[in-house]
Amino acid sequence: MTTQRISPRIGAIAPSATLAVDSKAKALIAQGRPVIGFAAGEPDFPTPDYIVEAAAQALKNPQNFRYSPTPGLPALKEAIVKKTRRDSGVDIEASQVVVTNGGKQAVYEAFATVIGDGDDVLLPAPYWTTYPEAIRLAGGNPIEVFADSYQDYKVNVEMLEAAYTPATKALIFVSPSNPTGSVYTPEETKAIGEWALSKKIFVISDEIYEHLTYDGVQATSILKAVPELADYAIILNGVAKTYAMTGWRVGWLYGPADVVKAATNLQSHLSSNVNNIAQQAALCAVSGPLDAVHSMHEAFDRRRKTMVEGLNSIDGVFCPTPQGAFYAYADVRGLFGKSIGGVTIDSSATLAEVILDQAEVAVVPGEAFGPSGYLRLSYALGDADLAEGLGRIQKLLATAV
Repeated sequence: MTTQRISPRIGAIAPSATLAVDSKAKALIAQGRPVIGFAAGEPDFPTPDYIVEAAAQALKNPQNFRYSPTPGLPALKEAIVKKTRRDSGVDIEASQVVVTNGGKQAVYEAFATVIGDGDDVLLPAPYWTTYPEAIRLAGGNPIEVFADSYQDYKVNVEMLEAAYTPATKALIFVSPSNPTGSVYTPEETKAIGEWALSKKIFVISDEIYEHLTYDGVQATSILKAVPELADYAIILNGVAKTYAMTGWRVGWLYGPADVVKAATNLQSHLSSNVNNIAQQAALCAVSGPLDAVHSMHEAFDRRRKTMVEGLNSIDGVFCPTPQGAFYAYADVRGLFGKSIGGVTIDSSATLAEVILDQAEVAVVPGEAFGPSGYLRLSYALGDADLAEGLGRIQKLLATAV
């Protein structure tokens, strides 16, 4: 009898496309090539000094060298409660919070806790590359609901209703969005929340980009829009994007008591407590002022405008203006069928390869986030690199025939 060495469920997981592109770019840089990376969603700023200092002070307290409660340090959970009230206008209890090893663990635990074999999960596309893999790991079926650039990449109730099946257990809701930067209006958020409530399905809402919005737009928590959804809403968040703390690995989820209890049980076997030093840094971040956040926001806004203007100046490219996060999601279907440097563009994956090989700029193709025909470019990098990389892309794509 032949034994399969790798579990079928694990073997079926696709690697993170965004990290794969970023790794390839870094490998080329190590070889001496002047590659500019638009792939990773990582702020180029250092973590604010006062947060780093809080971690340094935590290292002097031996209590932080011990195991701590699985769902998080009590002080951090209380700070998350206050931060949620301040930023989202939503009241929760500390007992509803589970602190996780980064936002990805919160995503994994949310799906693993409420999704079972054969459950359908409505997945608005374009989506973050990890969502469908986490759904499949839980035994569920991701059901893509695609909205294109002319819909500002936002789904509506009619589209969700058309995709709904009796097996639907949950809906993913992400605003501001990775990868598109789209932000749902309060009215759109409320309509989707009320629809989900009418179906009595879970809404797993990723709010990690809540502070990164532009042009006077504000993100609306789905629980603020529809408080009655409290028994069905699982909210995901973390410090990575807002405070330039991607490497610290601190995220969290909050939700109904039974979901939180089950997620805590899972985490007790999966990883136990999050690193205590990182938790102390996160405590400082979420309970402190937002001055440093506002400073980073100004730079992101400036880069956003540069990116969108530059992309829309290219024939065959259309990029809606993102109102959140730090990504531009360009529609490049107008370049399909054209030749660049002797290569016929038949997909956004091919185009991304051409841009990397011939312009030495790393971008992520739409295939990582849903249908082909799009490119995601992060503008969370320095102004000089952004201008140089954008210029290279413009020069290369101007040769398309």
